Amino acid sequence: MFFPISDENPSQNKPLITYILIGFCIFFFILQYLSQMNIEIFLEFGFVPNNFFNTSPSLESYFPIISSMFLHGGLAHIVGNMLYLWIFGDNVEDAMGRTKFIIFYFLCGIIAALAQGLVDPTSNIPMVGASGAIAGVLGAYLMLYPRANVKCLLFIIIIFQMIRVPAFVVLGFWIFGQFFSAPFSMDAEGGTAYFAHIGGFLAGMILVPFFKRNEVNLFNSKVSSSWTVFETKDNIYKSKNNFLDEFIRNSEDEIRKRKQ
Repeated sequence: MFFPISDENPSQNKPLITYILIGFCIFFFILQYLSQMNIEIFLEFGFVPNNFFNTSPSLESYFPIISSMFLHGGLAHIVGNMLYLWIFGDNVEDAMGRTKFIIFYFLCGIIAALAQGLVDPTSNIPMVGASGAIAGVLGAYLMLYPRANVKCLLFIIIIFQMIRVPAFVVLGFWIFGQFFSAPFSMDAEGGTAYFAHIGGFLAGMILVPFFKRNEVNLFNSKVSSSWTVFETKDNIYKSKNNFLDEFIRNSEDEIRKRKQ
């Protein structure tokens, strides 16, 4: 199991929009928490497909498609979303510029909400979360930096290591999980909005060529070696030999010790 921590893909400019989006999401989550996660907030500001598709056009029915991106259903929900936005958002913002990035972000979020809503346009279950918009960021990152390395915690039973994993592997596993889980969610009431994730991700992949700066290329090269392990010493990460080779060696050594 891969758990991303950060990437090795430094941006050229401070990702101001990414930081602002994270700040707003945290701020509104604090308000939700102080309200004891009042259900009325979800009903009024969450995206309710039935209100959007089956009522007369009005600000009241359209505004939640934006406001829902700043609400979250719980601590794990917001932590996961903000972690992914923090890891991948800076590079996508850098590749587009701040103005284009904020337009891109909300456009992916809107497409994601519509993708989920079209699954059941009569649903009265509110959808909340920034994950659809962030999925668009992930799709754009995959197109821009598929070979960039992502620092991940890799869990093997109870053993874990921090290793460099190519972005196309990390994001590929993520989107595969969405496609795999989506059919099982169609009859469920509530839960994860897998179709929003898929819609946002595909929107990001398709839209990124139109939003990136002209001098930015797609499919950029990696800046460090993949599949290497990190060790901390004096607060500095140092890479060792290839992770897979070392894991095999350690396993063989353990087997020899047990045979003795």
